[in-house]
Amino acid sequence: MDAHQPELENPFGMDEQCTNCDLCESRENVVHGYGDVGGEFLFLAERPHEGADTTGIPFTGDEHGQRLQWILGELGFVRSEPDADEPDIQNAFCTYLTRCRHPERPPTDGEITTCEPYLNAEIRMINPQIIVPIGQRVLESLAMEYTTRKPDSFDIDTEHATTIRGRGFELIPMLELERQTDADSEAFVDHVLENVFSRDYRQTKGRQSR
Repeated sequence: MDAHQPELENPFGMDEQCTNCDLCESRENVVHGYGDVGGEFLFLAERPHEGADTTGIPFTGDEHGQRLQWILGELGFVRSEPDADEPDIQNAFCTYLTRCRHPERPPTDGEITTCEPYLNAEIRMINPQIIVPIGQRVLESLAMEYTTRKPDSFDIDTEHATTIRGRGFELIPMLELERQTDADSEAFVDHVLENVFSRDYRQTKGRQSR
């Protein structure tokens, strides 16, 4: 972790009382990014799961968070147990398209657009080398900006645990955590260990703005 980073939780001091859209009426917490601001990997999901909505920290408080924390641990990014409330994370940053959760539905396109400045700022300040879009909607949301392919050309079931060359970044898509089997999680870990860590992925890095 960056020696000058004050804390892992919401390190950029983003608005924790945000009322920019109607999701503020249903959430428990605004869940901004968490992790190493100097990280080379950025893990991005659509919205907080129920556990994160309760704790205020991405990918904590439930079985979905435990799955991602296990993956991060196998990759050497987390030194704490998979059920940690405040993961001890290095070289990775975790965040969402939308920072608030509605308990009964996914976010609307308008709500994602409203939250976009938060994500744009995090990506710009972190400047990761690898982005991990978790789920179909996240993968499609990044397609226009960071790849040369049309959003509807992607299928997360096919793209899971593969590497997609992008504009300035590489994307390594991951199935939605609630849909992953243990075999899916292990396949993702194996792909990164065998096909990403084994080469100089840093050569793809380029300064981009959204």
